[in-house]
Amino acid sequence: MFENFREQLEGKKVLVTGGAGFIGSNLCEALLELGVKVTCLDNFATGHKHNIEPFLSNTNFTLIEGDIRDLATCHAVSKSQDFVLHEAALGSVPRSINDPITTNDVNVGGFLNMLVAARDAGVKRFIYAASSSTYGDSESLPKVEEVIGKPLSPYAITKYVNELYAENFFKTYGLNTIGLRYFNVFGKRQDPNGAYAAVIPLFVKKFMNHESPVINGDGTFSRDFTYIDNVIQMNLLCLSTDNQEALNQVYNTAVGDRTNLVQLCELIKKHLSVYDQSISDIEIVHGPNRKGDIPHSLASVEKANKMLGYKATHSIDKGVEEAVDWYCKNL
Repeated sequence: MFENFREQLEGKKVLVTGGAGFIGSNLCEALLELGVKVTCLDNFATGHKHNIEPFLSNTNFTLIEGDIRDLATCHAVSKSQDFVLHEAALGSVPRSINDPITTNDVNVGGFLNMLVAARDAGVKRFIYAASSSTYGDSESLPKVEEVIGKPLSPYAITKYVNELYAENFFKTYGLNTIGLRYFNVFGKRQDPNGAYAAVIPLFVKKFMNHESPVINGDGTFSRDFTYIDNVIQMNLLCLSTDNQEALNQVYNTAVGDRTNLVQLCELIKKHLSVYDQSISDIEIVHGPNRKGDIPHSLASVEKANKMLGYKATHSIDKGVEEAVDWYCKNL
């Protein structure tokens, strides 16, 4: 699917922090298929070794177990790299509410360490995972990059600080950066287990176990659910673009469509019912709204289209179909 990026990227050296995580491991896989020399840094706090197991025999793949909170480690892994894809972070709004200090240490302190290391190593471009949570209490829809509100959680604050630091490092040190505001990414390898599992894998697992997932609130809250292949495309576009005006920007990374939680459940049930017809009869349970949640999220992707040539390949329906197929074969 991404073969058209081979000419620009083959033989390049790319560091992927958080490379054993959901998004990071998918990026590693896509890069390796293009002949890129990939270094994966992960402390396995939320990532998993089984995500990168297939890559360990690839001579273009190097795994380094380490923590971005350690500056010496960041310096060591950044040497001789052409590009950095910084995916390492502690995600989850509820996690940040329960433990804001660790979230800040990783997402702000670790991010700053990586910026310093990339600057000192002369990295050509630093592309990082930003977040749609930066839009905070802004009620305008669709979300456009230049209009944000006040953050609603410690996690959202850390992600906004990342953007401020990235902009400052370009203006102060000349380090080229690009921030990608991810909108509810889902797809293969996303972990359905644990207290902070994302909504789609969590719901898929519940249905597969013939249990009802719990929808927070009445189910009308909506999100711009974004399949992993759209995210990979955005990262590859950022790595390969020769448009200098596209650098030192932030971009929505999304589909440009929104789905509420009731609709999402029906989509998941539809595609799971292909494998197990009885799932279509499972009733949905509703619970209280969750602290720190924004009611609606819908991205404008016009900027990414104009500056990078981005065009989403996967709608929510196509993405859920592919994700469900992966979970049915791997869970």
